[in-house]
Parts: sequence; C-alpha cells; structure tokens
Amino acid sequence: MPALLLVAHGSLDPRFAAVVAAVADEVRRRAPDVDVRVGFLDHGPPSVAEVAVAGAVAVPLLLSAGYHVRTDLPAQAPEVTVTDAVGPDPRLAVAMADRLAEAGWDGDGPVTLAAAGSADERAQADVRQAAQLLGERLGVRVSVAYVAAGEPRLADVGPRVVASYLLAPGRFADQVAACGAAVVSAPIGAHPLVAEIALDRYTRRLRTAGDH
Repeated sequence: MPALLLVAHGSLDPRFAAVVAAVADEVRRRAPDVDVRVGFLDHGPPSVAEVAVAGAVAVPLLLSAGYHVRTDLPAQAPEVTVTDAVGPDPRLAVAMADRLAEAGWDGDGPVTLAAAGSADERAQADVRQAAQLLGERLGVRVSVAYVAAGEPRLADVGPRVVASYLLAPGRFADQVAACGAAVVSAPIGAHPLVAEIALDRYTRRLRTAGDH
C-alpha cells in the first residue's frame, strides 16, 4: 500500500506539532499496515520534501483548500498524489460542537466561527461551508470571522460565542482565545474524527485509483 503522508502547515509553537503527532498516532492505530508519515509545509522538521516518497498519498491536515493545498504542497512533493484537505467536512462540525460543549456553551444564541483566513476565495468558500455545516449541526446561526486574512476580522465583530476553526494551538489560536468572547472553544485538535477523515481521504483516493 502507498505511504500516507499527513501534511500540516506547521508552527513554531510545539503544541501544534504535538497535535499533529497525536492525529498520526490515531491514524496508525486505525490502519496499522499503512506507512504513516508526517511532514510540515513550514516550521518543521521534518519538511514535506524530507519525508515524501514517490507514489505516496498526501492528505493535507488543513481546514480549507487554498494556496498550500493547490500550490505549495505539489511544489514541495511533486511525486505524491494529493487528496482533498480534511476540511471542510460534516464530521469537523461534530468535532467543533464537542469543543464548544467542553468550553461551556449552553446551546443558546448565534456562534461565530473563527478561522485563520486566506486571500484565496476558494479557501474562503471552504470556511463559509464549514460555518454552514456547523450551523446545521448546532441549529443556530453561525457567521464567519478571520484573524489573519479576510473580512470581517474577529477583533471587529465582538462575538459572544466563538467556535475555533483551527487545527491546533499556536499564534492564531492564541488570538482567537484573546478575542474577549464569553465562550471560546479550543482548536479542533486531535479529535478522533480528524484521523477518521484523514484515513477516509486516503482510502477513497486508493479506490479511485483502482477504478482506472
């Protein structure tokens, strides 16, 4: 079977790498016969290029498909097959709902989904889809705000309840946590559903390749 390369953006914050490692461990537990590797697009080690092998299937541990998925990853690992990113996905809405419950949200009132943001309109569309999926899961209105790129900015919204559409702790997560909302969920983190989605992306790509 081809290697499964989990590709994350990376961060100078060691908590970020710890989350990615935990996701990889869960994928290995679910698929013990698969060679599961981890690479970072930035702030490694290891870099994607260091761990990529020809024929591997790369699953972006990213929550939207912007520049990193469409350009950066193929440039760093041209001999791998790239799947869809793990987000958006209805299962991530379940994970975010769990994080909101852990943060003490009582289920009342609108929610703001806080994302890092991107200048890529396709990535912004992915974030809006994630907000729609979360709204369907929670049964409340969910709007979008950003901390890095895109409008509106979280700092200008003044939300009461914030769902963090971020994979792991780091600079962006710290900005979300400091936004002043009454309830702010933790990042999605190593929720078991992240590993489930990543493995599904891998197996689906294998099935698609087998159909040709």
